[in-house]
Amino acid sequence: MKLISWNVNGLRACLGKGFVESMTALTPDFICIQETKMQEGQAEVDLPDYLEFFSSAEKKGYSGTAIFAKEAPQSVQINFGKHTDEGRAVILEYEKFFLVNVYVPNAQDQLKRIDYRMEWEDDFRAFVLELDEKKPVIICGDMNVAKEEIDLKNPKTNRGNAGFSDQERDKMRKLQAAGFVDTFRYLYPDLEGVYSWWSYRFNARKNNAGWRIDYFLVSERIADKIVDAKIHTDIFGSDHCPVELEIEL
Repeated sequence: MKLISWNVNGLRACLGKGFVESMTALTPDFICIQETKMQEGQAEVDLPDYLEFFSSAEKKGYSGTAIFAKEAPQSVQINFGKHTDEGRAVILEYEKFFLVNVYVPNAQDQLKRIDYRMEWEDDFRAFVLELDEKKPVIICGDMNVAKEEIDLKNPKTNRGNAGFSDQERDKMRKLQAAGFVDTFRYLYPDLEGVYSWWSYRFNARKNNAGWRIDYFLVSERIADKIVDAKIHTDIFGSDHCPVELEIEL
């Protein structure tokens, strides 16, 4: 089973930059996208082999998540708990697992939104732990944090900034300690210089001055089912690139 996760930074824009062609070439069973910046039905996505599940923000042109799935789920949940207005989660249930596609709130400059981010993190961890009691969970998405120094090009100058604050890194550690494995680091614990997001400024992508903030996490008890984890740095169309998980369930 192959899954792709990609923050497309506006699906309508990404459709004009090869989104369908890139996804078709990868032949995934699931395509999980974040930051759609649209309401369902505002664009036609030419993926006829997939079912579509959208979670859109109340504020137009903001946030949003979606999953394109080849197989019909047993159940669908849009968002969780009280976090319902920004379109940040789509949850599909299958016989052997839950798939949770998530776009974690950005703490913003000067950590203006850090209090909400901390509340969101605690609620999200509690939510996925409830799911994990029923069956294994696959979590994917833009989680807006580089957990360790190896996960970004310039850790010293970014210490304390949004995405690399002690608070955000601690919440990611707590999520993993609660029973979820970072699939990329599970396979490649020491691999440096591989990132999934680059600023549009200062030729960051050309210079590979990036961050690894897009993840696949899985319940610990299915970690031995991981086949491969990839970061497709050669695919353009957004300030993020797609990340991939191959797993046998």
